[in-house]
Amino acid sequence: AASYKKLFKLLIDRDMKKIELAEKADQHSTITKMGNDGAVVSSDVLVKTCASLNSTMDDIVEIVPDNK
Repeated sequence: AASYKKLFKLLIDRDMKKIELAEKADQHSTITKMGNDGAVVSSDVLVKTCASLNSTMDDIVEIVPDNK
């Protein structure tokens, strides 16, 4: 599963609100969706998010094992 906690920590570190990122990346509903760990997000959205933050995928997403 994917965790986007790193993304939201990055936003806090940069003193940036989710709505600011959503507008900058033009991804309003998806940024909200990313608030749920395990949310499935397309690679296009991740690339736009990274470009908007001048960051890498490693900076915004972490793969965590499923606890099944």
